[in-house]
Amino acid sequence: MTTILKTRKLWDVIENGVTAVVSTSESTPEMAKEREELIMKDMMALQILQTAVSDVIFPRIAPASSAKDAWNALETEFQGSSQVKMINLQSLRREYENLKMEESENINSFTTKLIGIGNQLRIHGEEKSDYHLVQKILISLPERFDSIVAVLEQTKDLSVLSVTDLIGTLKAHEKRVEARGEHSS
Repeated sequence: MTTILKTRKLWDVIENGVTAVVSTSESTPEMAKEREELIMKDMMALQILQTAVSDVIFPRIAPASSAKDAWNALETEFQGSSQVKMINLQSLRREYENLKMEESENINSFTTKLIGIGNQLRIHGEEKSDYHLVQKILISLPERFDSIVAVLEQTKDLSVLSVTDLIGTLKAHEKRVEARGEHSS
């Protein structure tokens, strides 16, 4: 949603709202035109928000007279109060820190879970760098990955290794080990 609003240059009315400017005799035609453009931007942003939500959600933002009001209503509805946000953030942090790859799990499943939690943390305002994600993946792998982890630590500069490259390397290793297991059976 934010992407649509930002690409259409409407995000500023979501963040700042439309300030009520009282019409005075000192108001210039330029000021009036600028005010009119701002009101139009607000109405376009409100229309985007209203059409983007489902029929179930729409009644919650229908009374909003501005895009900022509608956005605030949606934010409160889905993220909760600041106390609820903090509790959710703590819960996500705990889930992230405690996540370990299960012995029966594959790389794809594990990294999808980890990246999903990372994305939720980002939504709540806590960014995890690629370096941090690489470190988290490496320390969360089960023993069967010890050899590839040792090779990566010795041969790669982990501070510049991307999460995508790491996942690709781990998937290739996983496939190689699986193929050897099938041939030895």
